[in-house]
Amino acid sequence: MNASKRPADVIDALHHTIVGQGAVVEALLLGLLANGHVLLEGPPGLAKTLACRALAAALEGEFRRVQFTPDLLPSDIVGTRVFDQRESRFTTMQGPIFANVVLADEINRAPAKVQSALLEAMQERQVTIGLQTFALPDPFIVMATMNPFDADGTYQLPLAQMDRFLIRVGVAYPTREEELTILDRFAVEETEPVRAVASMSDVLEWRKQAHAVHLEEKLKRYIVELVAVTREAHRAVVQAEDGRSLRADELIDHGASPRATLAIAHLARAKAMLASRDYAIPDDVRAVAPLALRHRIDFSYRLATEGVVADRVVEALIAAVPAP
Repeated sequence: MNASKRPADVIDALHHTIVGQGAVVEALLLGLLANGHVLLEGPPGLAKTLACRALAAALEGEFRRVQFTPDLLPSDIVGTRVFDQRESRFTTMQGPIFANVVLADEINRAPAKVQSALLEAMQERQVTIGLQTFALPDPFIVMATMNPFDADGTYQLPLAQMDRFLIRVGVAYPTREEELTILDRFAVEETEPVRAVASMSDVLEWRKQAHAVHLEEKLKRYIVELVAVTREAHRAVVQAEDGRSLRADELIDHGASPRATLAIAHLARAKAMLASRDYAIPDDVRAVAPLALRHRIDFSYRLATEGVVADRVVEALIAAVPAP
């Protein structure tokens, strides 16, 4: 690895702008290294957008931000065909999706048709405008933000569309000390993000190195078992807030698909690479499994009626599988 261009340098650049939020910063890098898209979910004002902008600034690539609103159209994302009167022919106007880093701000504020246009591009890495199909830039990563509290004027993302995101990470409130640092850092003037820490060619090289990280056969079987237990959830027991013990299958309608298996493997390799290892260990798998599983499990209505937090169910499922 080129010592002057390391993923750790990008992490340092993000922490120059973002106070705390270590899990969010690492999730953005894991998504970048594993060639996947990241969904940040949390209340307003927790620097979700700022974190995405800081990552884009640290990379020497093209960045586009799209503010999702109820009146947004699919053509506003992917582009459209426009008639050129001077040439008497149609020309293609490419939309903001044609960038290395795309920020979909408040993705759940746009209707399903717009969400589908974006998520199809995320999956296929290409866009069809009229009769022509255009490949998206490489690397290409979508970072989306979502507010889980404000239901007015929002459209829920279906599970099949959530599955397009490699990672879903919750953004928590800062501690008092972190909030004091935020006050000192931003109360007087904005802190400019660190720019051009790495290039897109560096990102492609890092991805090759992450893909080459070794996964032992036992570790592969461990990953498969972690996903299988979401479909055989009777093997796990969840503790409710009032101390009652509940079987996890009472809280889950459908488990995760094989896409979750691939996601955990990719993320475990990326996690190992961030730790400067060329092999993955069980701790890597356990650390990234919640990021890949949380949004791929279809929870039942009983999750709310029993007063159980979804993350606690995921933790119980992971704990039910012995590590190799």
